[in-house]
Amino acid sequence: MIRLPTLRYERPATLAEAIELAAQPGARVVAGGTDLVPKMKRGQLSAGVLVSLGRVEELRAISNVAGGLRIGSGVRLAELGRNPDLAARWPAVWQAAVQVASPPIRNRATLGGNLLVDPRCRWYDQSAEWRTAVGGCLKADGDICRVAPASDHCWAVSSTDTAPALMACGATVRLVGPGGERTLLLNDLYRDDGMDYAVLRPGELLASIDLPDPGGGSSSFWKIRQRGSIDFPLASGAAAVRLDERRVVEARVAIGAVASRPLLVDTAALLGQELTDEAIAAVGVLAARTAHPLETSDLPASYRRKLIPVIVGHALRELRGDDLSRARRRYGPRVLAGAERL
Repeated sequence: MIRLPTLRYERPATLAEAIELAAQPGARVVAGGTDLVPKMKRGQLSAGVLVSLGRVEELRAISNVAGGLRIGSGVRLAELGRNPDLAARWPAVWQAAVQVASPPIRNRATLGGNLLVDPRCRWYDQSAEWRTAVGGCLKADGDICRVAPASDHCWAVSSTDTAPALMACGATVRLVGPGGERTLLLNDLYRDDGMDYAVLRPGELLASIDLPDPGGGSSSFWKIRQRGSIDFPLASGAAAVRLDERRVVEARVAIGAVASRPLLVDTAALLGQELTDEAIAAVGVLAARTAHPLETSDLPASYRRKLIPVIVGHALRELRGDDLSRARRRYGPRVLAGAERL
């Protein structure tokens, strides 16, 4: 049996207490713990103090704000799957939330934890014995990137499902720390670095995620993984579009699992245009050029790059009104509105 190392476990009841404890040297914050705890058991991550956010009620609230939705970072993914307002107004976020892992994990995992999930790599996400046998990697136990040996950069891949969907919907995040509070576009939360992947300052916590009023637009999220459940994405994509008499007046496209951070795709060419097959294909080509997958996952990077135009195309065609129910049955959640089937 693999056990956690000896550490101090703290359960603050308020956000202020949590910030104070998180600012201590060697402290790590845990919400659902579905990714962090297994990695600590495998020796990939360490902590002298583990600060649980489970008792901080402020982080577990969902509220309406200025026509939009504020979601606390501690809200569990299963709760998002049961939220009819989210499913109706921000379907991409709902679709992403209900495709994370499996029902038991979604009952424990939180939105904030998924947004800040540690980037993955097939050289890194192994047992301590396996990593020792190959000599480790730049992210754990070694001094070389096994994916790109000539690079001094870690290329572990961002595997958050919800970030591309939230980015496509224009989400912002509220960060709270010893220096006060600040608000960022979700896109600005991330660095393209497999080790130092978020701009959080010491002691700073992700408190909430704000979704703006979709303004009559809609959104869609698609994900490719090895199996129909459990697995992290091999590639994912989300699109949000607002139309005026069939012409695009606002569009955002984001892709995930093809770099060390989720990425926005240039959609300027769509503005003022109808969602024709040619326009959708052009955005798919731009998305593939934006992506830079490496050999971090089970399937080859060349194949994952080819998936990107397919995923982005599905998202945009769904927003155009095409019937993609057969593809949804194969790749996505089978319930497109209402409560998640647990």
